[in-house]
Amino acid sequence: MCRLEGKVAIITGASGTGIGRAIATLFAKEGAEVVIAGRGVEGGEETVRMVKEAGGKAIFIKTDVAKAEDVKKMVKAAVDTYGKLDVLVNNAAITEPEGSTVDLTEELFDRTIAINLKGVWLGMKYAIPEMLKTGGGSIINFASQAANRALPTIPAYSASKGGVISLSRVAALEFASKNIRVNCISPGPIATRMVIDEWPPEQIEHFSKVIPRGRLGKPEEVAQVAVFLASDESSWITLQTLVVDGGLSERIP
Repeated sequence: MCRLEGKVAIITGASGTGIGRAIATLFAKEGAEVVIAGRGVEGGEETVRMVKEAGGKAIFIKTDVAKAEDVKKMVKAAVDTYGKLDVLVNNAAITEPEGSTVDLTEELFDRTIAINLKGVWLGMKYAIPEMLKTGGGSIINFASQAANRALPTIPAYSASKGGVISLSRVAALEFASKNIRVNCISPGPIATRMVIDEWPPEQIEHFSKVIPRGRLGKPEEVAQVAVFLASDESSWITLQTLVVDGGLSERIP
């Protein structure tokens, strides 16, 4: 039997070519019915096509996770289409050049917090009531190494991801007795198309040397962790942050 057979899952930030798409595709292979949420219509429809090619069911909902009305429509679409909601993967996030704490603009700070942190809160705010109706569910929020390590030049991103972990821990405690689990995944450098296309070759080479596993991670490897947390195999796991970084976090001073 497939590990996610009979489950309905929303994956935000799944209209790109990275981790969200890998999660959506693997969820479908494992039997889940999937809602693809993202801002890019063309990319979202491409993810739906890939899910269907993998033998799964999927719909795309154009969603800006920083807008409450969009998130409400996203959750409603999942329930209206598939009858319930079992899994929410809050993967949508942005990272842009920020500069120092002093150089960071107010506009970029607000946008980063709105998408990376407020978007996670909105997702939980509207998904949890639906999960309560059917006896529980699993929420998987994406954090980052930047949440626990001082990484210069990305203060807003770091603050947003630290907030995701704190927000997740509170929600996990609030709803543990209601059979709703809330966990985080904290990935290291992942070889998404964006990284391969935009990172200088010397930066990729550097990380390949300092990561104990000797290479960047693959989106599919992160997706496997998401499947585990979404499945009943992890029924006794909540309030945790799983680091998926090939051992890199132990090498950063």
